[in-house]
Amino acid sequence: MQKALNIIAQIALLIIFSWAMNLLIAWLHLPIPGSILGMLVLFVLLQTKIVRSEWLEAGSNWLIAELLLFFVSPAVGIIGYRQLLVSDGWRIALIVALGTIVVMMSSGWVAQAIAAARRKESARP
Repeated sequence: MQKALNIIAQIALLIIFSWAMNLLIAWLHLPIPGSILGMLVLFVLLQTKIVRSEWLEAGSNWLIAELLLFFVSPAVGIIGYRQLLVSDGWRIALIVALGTIVVMMSSGWVAQAIAAARRKESARP
């Protein structure tokens, strides 16, 4: 029960942070999405240890584990655009495939760079 409450509190904290960044973007009239600013600010806060990763780890792990559920509604909504899929479906599929490849490659490169940095750091005397 305590673990479930901890996860709920961490997810609530992430939602509040996202909401605050959206308000900040609207208030400052910046031309970027609040979610992007939120990720950048949260990254800086985590790197500077102002926010500790333990404060968000369980909630973010749960969100990642259940990520597929967040894509069900958009996937079902595509059915309403049958004519678009018939006329431009191959273009959409090509863009989705290329986007997936780019994300996979960049994620792999980042993971390799992090692993190399960790190996280099642990090899220091």
